[in-house]
Amino acid sequence: MTRLVRWTALAAASALLATGCGGGSSDDDKGGLSWGRCKATADGPAPGGEWQCATVKVPLDWSEPDGETIGLGLIRAKARGDDRLGSLLFNFGGPGASGVSMMPSYAPAVSSLRERYDLVSWDPRGVGASEGVRCRGDKEIQAAESVDVTPDTPAEEKAYFEDAAGFGKGCQKDAGKLMAHVSTADSARDMDRIREVLGDDRMNYFGISYGTELGGTYAHLFPKKVGRMTLDAVVDPTADTVRHAQNQAKGFQRALNGYLTSTGQDPEDGTRKIAELLRRIDARPLPTGTPERKLTQNLAVTGIILPLYSKDSWPTLSSALEAAEDGDGSELLALADRYNERDPSGRYGTTTHAQRVISCLDDKQRPTVSETKKLLPRFEKISPVFGTFLGWDTAGWCHDWPVPGQRETPEVSAPDAAPVLVVGNTGDPATPYEGALRMAGELGKGVGVLLTWRGEGHGAYGSGSDCVDSTVNAYLLDGSVPKDGKVCS
Repeated sequence: MTRLVRWTALAAASALLATGCGGGSSDDDKGGLSWGRCKATADGPAPGGEWQCATVKVPLDWSEPDGETIGLGLIRAKARGDDRLGSLLFNFGGPGASGVSMMPSYAPAVSSLRERYDLVSWDPRGVGASEGVRCRGDKEIQAAESVDVTPDTPAEEKAYFEDAAGFGKGCQKDAGKLMAHVSTADSARDMDRIREVLGDDRMNYFGISYGTELGGTYAHLFPKKVGRMTLDAVVDPTADTVRHAQNQAKGFQRALNGYLTSTGQDPEDGTRKIAELLRRIDARPLPTGTPERKLTQNLAVTGIILPLYSKDSWPTLSSALEAAEDGDGSELLALADRYNERDPSGRYGTTTHAQRVISCLDDKQRPTVSETKKLLPRFEKISPVFGTFLGWDTAGWCHDWPVPGQRETPEVSAPDAAPVLVVGNTGDPATPYEGALRMAGELGKGVGVLLTWRGEGHGAYGSGSDCVDSTVNAYLLDGSVPKDGKVCS
C-alpha cells in the first residue's frame, strides 16, 4: 500500500543519487558542522565535487533536549554569487523523500536561486541517512503485491488487515524507540536546529507537497524565525485522515478527467471504461511478461496514478492503458515499479516505509472496518477509479499501529510570521488546489499570500509557467511579496 501525496513524479524522472558524508572537511560554518565530500553508495554515484555532506546531531526526544541524540544527514551546494542571502532549505515531500538524494538532481530547476543561496536539504528523521527505517525486505514487499487492497470477501479482508498489521510490526522492530519520535513536529524542531548550525538568523525554506505541511508546522512553532518561505503543491492543513483521502480522490479524478479530455474522450465514459478494466484485473490479474509477477488491481491503480503527476507523461498513460486493454500488464507494471522505487534487480526503495511511520505517528484518526465500509459509497462517488482504493486505505494504512497518533490535523497558524508564499495549482492531482486556499487562510491574515497557477501536474514552480517562476524568484531573491491572490494562467 502506498499513500499518494508524494513528490513522486520528480523522483521517478530523476536519477536518485544516494549520498553520505565522506572525507575532507571545511570549518567555515558558525555551527561547527564538518562538511565533506559526499560518498557514492550502492544506489548511485556521488554527486559532483560542488556538493558537500555533513551530519548534525539532534535530540531523539525534543522533550529531553539533553538526552539521547540521533544524526541527520545534510547536503549543500554553496551560493555562486557574491551577494549571498544565506541558506535555502528544501523538503521534497513524502513524507519520506530523501533530500540528500534528491537535492543534486533538483538543483538545475532552481539554478537561479543558487546565485544568492546555498542550496541545502536533509533527510528527515527516519529517512535515508537519518536513521532510515526499513519495515520489510524486498521479497516480502513483492509478495505483498498480491494482497487485495480493495477486499471483496472476508478472506481478502483478513489478508489485507493482517498484512497491514505485519507491516507495522516490521517498522517497530527496525525503528525501535525512534518509532515514537518521527512526527512532523519533531522534524520542524530539527529544521530549527539545522537553521542554527547553518548560521542563519531566519529560516528560508522551499517546501513541496508534504514539505508544505512541514513548513506550516515550522511557521506555527517558530513564527519569529520565518524568513522567506515558499510552499508549493500544498497539503490541506484542515483535512483529517478521511478528508485527506477524499481530497486526493477528487484531485486524481480531476487530473484523470483532464487527461481523458485531452485525448478526445468524454471524461465520464473514459472513467467508466478504466473502472471496468480495473474490475477485470481485480478478478484476473494480467500477465506482464515476467512469470513470477502479475499486474494486480493495486499495481494497476498505482501505474495509472504516476503519469497523472505530470502532463508530459500523459502519452505514456495512453500507451499503458491500451496495452492493458489488450491483456498486457507490463507497461502499467513498469509505471507502478517506478512509483514504488523498484529497480530491475527487485530492490525496493524505502520512501513508503518512512512515509507510513511518519504519517501514522502524526495522524490520530483510525477508521474501523465498519466505519470504512460506510464511507466507501462516498469515495466511489467522488472517483469510480481511485475512490475504493483510497477509501480502504483509510482503515488499512495505520491498522493496529504500534504507537498512537498525535493529532487530528496539523496546526499551522502563524500570526506573527513574515509573509509566506503559498503556491497552488488548479490541476494538481495529489494536493488539490483547495489545500492552498486553506493553508493561506490558516497561516493567518497578512501571512499566507496565495499565488495561483491554472495548470496541470503536481506542483507549479518549474512546471513551465514563467509567471510562477518569476514571481517565486522575485520573492525569494529580492523579498518582493506579490499581491495576495495573484493568478498565473
